Amino acid sequence: MPKVALLIETSNAYARGLLRGIEAYVREHRAWSIYLVEHGRGDRPPNWLAGWAGDGIIARIENKTIARALEPLKVPIVDVSAACLLPRTPFVETDDEAIAKLAVAHFEERGFKTYAYSGDSRFSWSVGRGEHFSKIVRAKGYPCFEHQPKPGLTPEDDAFVDDLGVWLEKLPKPLAVFASYDIRGREVLDACRRRDIAVPEQVAVLGVDNDEMLCGLAPVPMSSIIPNTLRTGYEAGALLDRMMSGDKISGGAHLFPPLGVATRQSTDISAVDDPHVARAARFIRANACQGASVGDVVAAVPLARRLLEKRFRAMLGRTLREEITRVQIQRVKELLAGTDLSLAEIAGRTGFKHVEYLTVVFKRETGQPPSVYRQERNPQGQQRSVGGWM
Repeated sequence: MPKVALLIETSNAYARGLLRGIEAYVREHRAWSIYLVEHGRGDRPPNWLAGWAGDGIIARIENKTIARALEPLKVPIVDVSAACLLPRTPFVETDDEAIAKLAVAHFEERGFKTYAYSGDSRFSWSVGRGEHFSKIVRAKGYPCFEHQPKPGLTPEDDAFVDDLGVWLEKLPKPLAVFASYDIRGREVLDACRRRDIAVPEQVAVLGVDNDEMLCGLAPVPMSSIIPNTLRTGYEAGALLDRMMSGDKISGGAHLFPPLGVATRQSTDISAVDDPHVARAARFIRANACQGASVGDVVAAVPLARRLLEKRFRAMLGRTLREEITRVQIQRVKELLAGTDLSLAEIAGRTGFKHVEYLTVVFKRETGQPPSVYRQERNPQGQQRSVGGWM
């Protein structure tokens, strides 16, 4: 039985998702003797590591001290951090560019034209995530601001939140703020509360990791991008197993896209000047997966159908029917990637009367059938429901 050490913290949702994925891999393949102790992201290497006589390690290598302690060890190592502090070690991570694209799409669908990023310069993945976000936003012709805290301030300082508030207060509104992870998103929401900035009417906030505890206890329930941590952890386990069996795998990235966005109150708004268009967009988001038709949307908005269609397309670049389909397909994607529901069950939950029609529409919109989409995003045999994705 291989002895495997997991240097992964248990204090946040992302890391716990990785551990669940590793557990899923081990449960489906040969058993491992797992060594897992309490470990924080910024902790020093544990004392036992130097003399540890094991067969492999999966680690979140996010500081140079951990990297220096692991580098001389003569065992296979898989990194589950994008910091890439051991370049010759393969790393398995979520795709930050895909996360940034999803964040922009989430805000753009709501009509935002002014964007901002609040990251954490201590982590290279946060810096990279912000660079991708800014590049995508600017390519679309929108302004993108980035928070630069006062020198000497750290996120642990209460004054850091006040500094965020001063920054937010000066920016044009309505404003879409993408936070590099949920903890930073909560700090942005705290800053809005202190400055009496209305969320989401003036500032909409989106985090990453979908930590349900952090998102639910925020001053305003926070929307968050759902990373595919189950798949990431599962593939890290598979990669280490191959290396322990003798496969030679060089350093490099193995990246997996996010599952979707868990939308909560912090981004539940349409940032368009036309109240009729905003009302139609909100109605569609709330009712598309219950089978709402274009006629239902028109009935909910006190405006002639032709005029509503014209304004909606001018503001959001899509017809009412296209927006209904977009919302439905996005939900289908989330259920395919995050649950083991049958296609018939998914059709019923997303407003499609027939599986055959769902399949045709999904392939038309995504370029691939639902079965292929699911296979690419679910570990083999792991098509099951995961808490919080339903």
